[in-house]
Amino acid sequence: MVFKDYYKILGLETNKVTTDEIKNAYREKAKKYHPDKNAGNAEIEEIFKDINEAYKILSNSKSKRKYDYTWNRYVGRKTQNTTQKQKKTLKEIIIEMLFGEIGKKKVQKTETPKYGEDITTAVDVSIEQAFFGSNKKLKFRTIQGKETTFNFKVPAGVRNHDKIRIPGQGQQGKNGGKNGDLVISINIKDTNNLKLIGSDLFMELPIKVWEAALGTTKKIAILKEEIQIIIPKCTSSGDKLTIKGKGYSNGKGERGNLNIITKIVLSKEELEKEVKIFEMLKKAEDQTKILNSKIK
Repeated sequence: MVFKDYYKILGLETNKVTTDEIKNAYREKAKKYHPDKNAGNAEIEEIFKDINEAYKILSNSKSKRKYDYTWNRYVGRKTQNTTQKQKKTLKEIIIEMLFGEIGKKKVQKTETPKYGEDITTAVDVSIEQAFFGSNKKLKFRTIQGKETTFNFKVPAGVRNHDKIRIPGQGQQGKNGGKNGDLVISINIKDTNNLKLIGSDLFMELPIKVWEAALGTTKKIAILKEEIQIIIPKCTSSGDKLTIKGKGYSNGKGERGNLNIITKIVLSKEELEKEVKIFEMLKKAEDQTKILNSKIK
């Protein structure tokens, strides 16, 4: 069996050529070795046949791909690995590939490269760490049971359950295959007084009874920013005050809203001090009811 180098026959140095380049090379060779110009020369006739054969295969994109694949898989790779010391001919390489090393050794089959498996894990981060970004250290155990420590960066504005993929840090590939990836799922954890829903933040704000009744102004610190909150008169416990654009990143370069939920609180000590005031208020309410009933 003879596996001919069609590119060499047409005088081409590489297979990275266009159809026009193949056609021009064929024309030059065909013109030079045409039998009409070399009548009676059997060797020239054989060369001309090879030229036509090469052009027929390489000018068709489908047959060219098939030829390139076969050459690279069974001939080109073997040729590259052949040293000057070995001095193997193309014929010897083909014989060794098909029938073993001169009938003594069988050809070893090439095992298919296998990609390594991905390692998946999850990491908890606070709302502030996720908002500003942070450096984290991850300890995980591989499938083989080996403990590994890996440092990585949580990007600023990462979304809840986003995945960070770190190429090549997974399980090792086999037979020359690439290593798998390390895939880290980000879990943004709520704090006791700050919760994240979508891109909105929610927090509970304790206020005094008189603050709810008369209204007041409070300052809160959130995501390293001091924000002034206006509590309107006659605010009830559970009312929601919305500050636009002070929430979490929405992934589009903007921020959601900050929602303040009011909670009226009064400690036992404060209640004891103000009980007289409440008694006066109750008495005033009772008198008002009596007055209104008389008017009717």
